[in-house]
Amino acid sequence: MKIALGCDHGGFELKEQVVAYLKENGHEVCDFGTYGLQSCDYPEFARKAAQAVADGECERGIVICTTGIGVSIVANKVKGIRCAVVSDTTTARLTRAHNDANMIAMGGGIIGKNLALDIVAAFLNTGFSGEEKHVRRIAAIENLS
Repeated sequence: MKIALGCDHGGFELKEQVVAYLKENGHEVCDFGTYGLQSCDYPEFARKAAQAVADGECERGIVICTTGIGVSIVANKVKGIRCAVVSDTTTARLTRAHNDANMIAMGGGIIGKNLALDIVAAFLNTGFSGEEKHVRRIAAIENLS
């Protein structure tokens, strides 16, 4: 699977660990930065990752900042993106099964490496349930302006 990643300085170290994990597990990575610990503004990097998913260049996306909140807000501004802030495997699994989320956001200052990698695995290995109620709800979200 081809995965878009984006982060700011607060998510850089966790992003690097996620990139290594993804590559070790046979995924292709599109890393939209940032590429270091120097202070930067997250909107640029989150938008690029989200746009790659929205355009179909990447199948899914992961964005990381200190809390995951800022990057999720940015990602959700891109038409066609459904990005959830997750900090446990249950929400990662359910956002795929119920919301058909195509992106997740995590907080590098909130969760550690082991949990983050478990979250990524749950997100990538869970499919959309396809249940009528979830399809209906996603359609309602898509119709919001």
